[in-house]
Amino acid sequence: MLRPLYNWILARAARKDAVWWMAGVSFAESSFFPLPPDIMLVPMCLAQPKKLWRYTNLCAFASLLGGAFGYALGYFLFESVGRLVIDLYDAQESFERFQDMFALYGPWFLILKGVTPIPYKLLTITAGFAKLDFTIFMLCSVVARFSRFYMIAILLHFYGPQVQEIIEKRLMLVTTVLLVIVIGGLLSFKLV
Repeated sequence: MLRPLYNWILARAARKDAVWWMAGVSFAESSFFPLPPDIMLVPMCLAQPKKLWRYTNLCAFASLLGGAFGYALGYFLFESVGRLVIDLYDAQESFERFQDMFALYGPWFLILKGVTPIPYKLLTITAGFAKLDFTIFMLCSVVARFSRFYMIAILLHFYGPQVQEIIEKRLMLVTTVLLVIVIGGLLSFKLV
C-alpha cells in the first residue's frame, strides 16, 4: 500500500503545479492542517534536484505566512477558531504550559520548538493568544522555519540519491521512523 502512494506522490511532485500544492500544505500546516509539507517537499526535491533551494525557500516562506495566520487565530479568534485547533490535538494542558513558557522564555522557546517536528500550528496559535510581540514572533519564525527546512534541503543536497535509495528500499522503515518522529513531537508538546 505504501509503495503506490509513494510513487503517486513522487509523480505529482514532478508536475508543474506541485509547487503550489506544496506551498498550500506548508501554509496550512502552520495554522490548522495536520500534515507537514515534508511529504511533498522531499519527493519534489528528489524529482527535481536543481529546484531544491527554490522549493525549500517557497516552503519556508509559505510556512511563515501560515504562521502569521495561526498567530492571528490565537490573537483575534482564539475562542471561536483557535480553541478548536487546540482541542483537535487534545492539547489544552500543554497550551497552558506553552503560555507559561512564552512568558518565561518568549522568543527562545519559539525558535527551539519551531525547529522540532511538533505541530507548528500549536506554537503559532499560542504565541498569538499569549500576545507575543508580532515582530519578534515573525523574526523567530524566520529563524525556526528556515532552519527546519534548510536542514532537510542540506541533507537532500548532499545525500539526495542515497536518501531516495533508502526511501525506496526501506519504505516501511522510513515511514515508521517518520511516524515515530511525529508522535514524539506531539508527545514532547504534551509534556512541556
